[in-house]
Amino acid sequence: MTAVLFDFSGTLFRVESTDSWLRSVVADAQVPLTEAELTAAARALEAVGALPGGGDPARVPAELADAWPVRDQSAALHRAAYTGLSRQVALPDPALHDALYDRHMTPAAWTPYPDAVEVLGTLRERGIPVGVVSNIGWDLRPVFREHGLDRYVDVYVLSYEHGVQKPDPRLFATACEALGADPRRTLMVGDDRRADGGASALGCGVHFVDHLPVADRPDGLRPVLDLVG
Repeated sequence: MTAVLFDFSGTLFRVESTDSWLRSVVADAQVPLTEAELTAAARALEAVGALPGGGDPARVPAELADAWPVRDQSAALHRAAYTGLSRQVALPDPALHDALYDRHMTPAAWTPYPDAVEVLGTLRERGIPVGVVSNIGWDLRPVFREHGLDRYVDVYVLSYEHGVQKPDPRLFATACEALGADPRRTLMVGDDRRADGGASALGCGVHFVDHLPVADRPDGLRPVLDLVG
């Protein structure tokens, strides 16, 4: 392999817990909630899948049925889809729903997996170019910069900037072209077998990791170094 593409959420980074997400926003907004109310609201938000990068919703509300499948094709659709899920949960101040969405876009809401720096740094030492290919509705580059990983990434290909989302092979083709890489000698690393598996249509190799909490996946990315050689 002469190039590696990585997914973002659940692959290189993990978003904070729903509880941390809600507590941070409530504290910043100085909204008085009891511990019981905070816990109940966090559980409800998690159940409806309101945290981007968290778990998928068990049910998509009818009013979001059209937007949900294509939410990663634009910033407006992404915000509408996730704030729509959030609004399924009653919160004491309606402004909290947009504040929650804004919070998840901050570097503080994301933590790199423990071996991300090691793996990306080793690829850089070996002269292997790296791209990030993500289904997303906002600019994740500040997250990489804040956590010191931007120095290892040569190209970012984000769905909302191209109006195309994985598993559409055009997104992977764009990344390979930007890297000057032959897809047949490129490895795609991700946590979503459907979305990230779309790279195989171009002839890319595909390697999957588990979308687990950071503490539960200390070395899930290290096999990539063996696959690249």
